[in-house]
Amino acid sequence: MLHKEIPFLRIGLPFYAGIISGLYFEPERLFLAIVIVFASAGLISSLFFNRYRANVIYGAALSASLYLCGILLYSHEKKSLSILKQEVAFFKCFLSDYPEEKENSYKFSVDLISQSTHSGDLPLKGSLLIYCRKKAPLPTLLPGDLMVIKCTPSPIVNRGNPFEFDYKFWSENQGILYSAFTESKDITSHSSPLHRKISYSALIIREKIIDMYRQRGITGDRLALIAAMTLGQKNMLDPGQKQNFIKAGVMHVMAVSGLHSVILSMFVFSLLFFLKGRFNILRIIITIIILWAFAFVTGLTPSVLRATLMFTFIQAGDLMKRRVNSLNSVLASAFVLAVIQPSVIFDAGFQLSYAAVIFIISFYNDLYSKLKFKKWLPDKIWQSAAVTLTAQAGTLPLTILLFNRFPTYFILSNLIIVPLSSLLIITGCILPLTYPVLFVSRLIALVLDFQTGLTASLTEIASSLPYASIENIGSTIIECVVLSMVVYICCCYLLRKRSFSVLYPLSLILLFETVSTITNVITKRTDELIVYNSPAASNIGIRTGNKLNIWSDTSDTGAEIKRHAAVLGLKLKINNLSNRTACIKADGKNFLICNKLNHNTFNDLTPDYIILYGRRPQITKNAIPQNFRGTIIVTSEASTAVKLNYGGGKQPDIAPYYVRKSGAYRKRI
Repeated sequence: MLHKEIPFLRIGLPFYAGIISGLYFEPERLFLAIVIVFASAGLISSLFFNRYRANVIYGAALSASLYLCGILLYSHEKKSLSILKQEVAFFKCFLSDYPEEKENSYKFSVDLISQSTHSGDLPLKGSLLIYCRKKAPLPTLLPGDLMVIKCTPSPIVNRGNPFEFDYKFWSENQGILYSAFTESKDITSHSSPLHRKISYSALIIREKIIDMYRQRGITGDRLALIAAMTLGQKNMLDPGQKQNFIKAGVMHVMAVSGLHSVILSMFVFSLLFFLKGRFNILRIIITIIILWAFAFVTGLTPSVLRATLMFTFIQAGDLMKRRVNSLNSVLASAFVLAVIQPSVIFDAGFQLSYAAVIFIISFYNDLYSKLKFKKWLPDKIWQSAAVTLTAQAGTLPLTILLFNRFPTYFILSNLIIVPLSSLLIITGCILPLTYPVLFVSRLIALVLDFQTGLTASLTEIASSLPYASIENIGSTIIECVVLSMVVYICCCYLLRKRSFSVLYPLSLILLFETVSTITNVITKRTDELIVYNSPAASNIGIRTGNKLNIWSDTSDTGAEIKRHAAVLGLKLKINNLSNRTACIKADGKNFLICNKLNHNTFNDLTPDYIILYGRRPQITKNAIPQNFRGTIIVTSEASTAVKLNYGGGKQPDIAPYYVRKSGAYRKRI
């Protein structure tokens, strides 16, 4: 039975439900008291039913307790982050990573220690994102360096576009609530600590390994690719490189994940082939130590931690001579990570990694057994294809939700790129070990350079093939959840027909169609005005049902508009403003879109909504009457510092809505 073979499924579900509930409400004392009383009463009452085969009361009480733990841990994690005032202050902090060079600034985050106040140092917890302007060079900085920075923290906000990536929520889960703009002179103090945390030291070691690659002649795009694939350092990557891997469907080889841990563990196990029999325990311990060292150097990402924890659990079970359920080990590692940091379950890498591994464990053997090959090479190809198919099935709903695309040649790409990347990862790990031996390390560097170039070239070819990626497909969160259930149950039915009724997949497919239909009906029955928060452009949308008309001063349709249309299945029509005035009537409302407004224009059109676009929108003298009770919206192209020019006339009572400052404007009409 599932609760016996996979106990962490039963333990994890109510715990994760508690964490998710923490997104929507903060538990009050009365709620906590009720749950505690219910759980306590249930646990005590369950003692009288121990002789029964199934103790429902104990199960309900345990689930309530785990739910409560989940919501309390998540609430505590959020509350532990310090709230900062938006005023100039001096912050004592540790540099958390190497600065990332941008076009006009250096970007880095710091772990806060305290804030200087008149009454002394105020302890703080959390991180701060710093953008340091390139007016002067930064001092040499290392992770873990002690700094004092003068800055004005500002809350991190989203751009507010429909179905856009929630950057604020992602930052909050990283412990970052604020950002600040500074200059190098604002770093008033900088020193090296006596002792660095192991996480900071690991990042320094990672940078030294990258420098070893550089010293042995690997530079440019190939160095960036090696750093990403072997060490998880993606700051050096060119955006074009990332897009090639995404379109080819092999982005997982660039993001250090469980795949890398599996390759490394298999390689170490093979190297220690001579440690067998009674020395097998030494073989396992050495492999575990190396895997944990690799996890630290690569930044302790959830995907690597998952693989390392799972490998540790499985090997611990072997050492204790106990059969270990692989799926239970995976869920146990997820539970441990969620207890340590509850918000990790909202991390996209965490979700993709666990979805892929759960599907591989659940369905790989069933799929692989469908075809038999006697020859070694066809059998290995089919093994790789089976792993790819099951992993892709597991991540399909998340891929559509997160990336709005689906790679069509993922099987072909993975069959070629994954084995090649495996060799690249092994070679990349060997080079630092042989670095002191100049002749050997240079020879290995040549091989590594060739492997990297070949990987990049093949990925670029795969991404440039016709129809390499199906673009602009999307789904809502609830559609993603239901689709995940549909895919899982359909795989169960197709691969295990004897033990699975066709009613289960048919019921879930019907549920998915129902959810999609409801979403479509709601969309068709509503109209909406959207002024998008687009960088360096003005995009105004009026959605009438499932039709989205866009008025834009640029010919390039922004990614935020494409995503919005893809998720809701909207029919898109682009209208070019080209420095003109447009008046639109929709649902009995008048919408005036212009970059200049005068008295005559206002009287002729009598708008309910005035949308001003362009870098410097202007309103001439007495253009807007004092009795105007409509809405004035200034698009994101204009700076928030730009004041509307009323030409000496008295300003109306209605304050303009600045999209750049307050986020995208959305209004049902």
